[in-house]
Amino acid sequence: MNGDRSQGGLSRYQGIIPDWEAFQSACGRPLPATLRVHTMRGDVQNLASRLARQGFPTRPVAWAPDFLVADREGVGKTIEHWLGLFYVQELVQALPVLALDPQPGETVLDLCAAPGGKTTHTSDRMESRGLLVANEPNGRRMQALLANLNRVGALNVAVTGYRGESFPLAEAFDRVLVDAPCSAEGTLRREKTLRQGAYPSVIKRMALLQRRLILRGYDLLRPGGTLVYSTCTFAPEENEAVVAFLLDERDARLEPAALPVVASSGLAKWEDAVFPHGMEACVRVYPHELDSGGGFLARLRKP
Repeated sequence: MNGDRSQGGLSRYQGIIPDWEAFQSACGRPLPATLRVHTMRGDVQNLASRLARQGFPTRPVAWAPDFLVADREGVGKTIEHWLGLFYVQELVQALPVLALDPQPGETVLDLCAAPGGKTTHTSDRMESRGLLVANEPNGRRMQALLANLNRVGALNVAVTGYRGESFPLAEAFDRVLVDAPCSAEGTLRREKTLRQGAYPSVIKRMALLQRRLILRGYDLLRPGGTLVYSTCTFAPEENEAVVAFLLDERDARLEPAALPVVASSGLAKWEDAVFPHGMEACVRVYPHELDSGGGFLARLRKP
């Protein structure tokens, strides 16, 4: 194993991941093909029937009624996908939007929006009513975002290109999603090189950016507004430590996410760091818990 990897790779997490053997086994299995149906464009059962006629049988997901699991790959090449009837998306990626709980008619910001999976999910949950601002500073990634928004016909989305940490403070939002750039260890079932763990330099660099992003996201909330911070990594430096930084800098209130799945709690401490009381309200998801990728999220409210 590369000596530059962080403390022996993913084994640094062996003491915090429940059922380490199940975790390792899940990491070695291919990801199931899951898709989120755009309920504003059509009925779940109707789409399932259309796909089945083309040789793509699907199964429902008990806790996510707008998701289907396809029994074979290639479903993203169907005409139904081109028409924007669904979005190929991992199950774990639905959780930040469920925690955010956007409502029709609200003003919502997706601060780090590309390629658009959570943006289109948020728009669907808002029933295309209200204003959803999708922000993406990277020009190439913005093209993917725009393509996906156009494909699914998300009518209530305005796209901006600001650096997330300096997004203008002229508008206050009911809800803000900060799905932050990260070291992406949770994508290890797709990216095999990440099964060795992320480089310490990447974790450190990402954590510095994430602190700036979560501060700006919180400052963009109206009083009483909700912020969801999420990543697709296991590193506590990018997860609980970033939330702890916000709690130290602002009068934010961490609250339970009330998700329809059984997942792991946030960490009370990591190595020499002891996190603020209540950090267990954060949510950690490991690949063997949902048969998906891994991730982290925290739901916070502005008093």
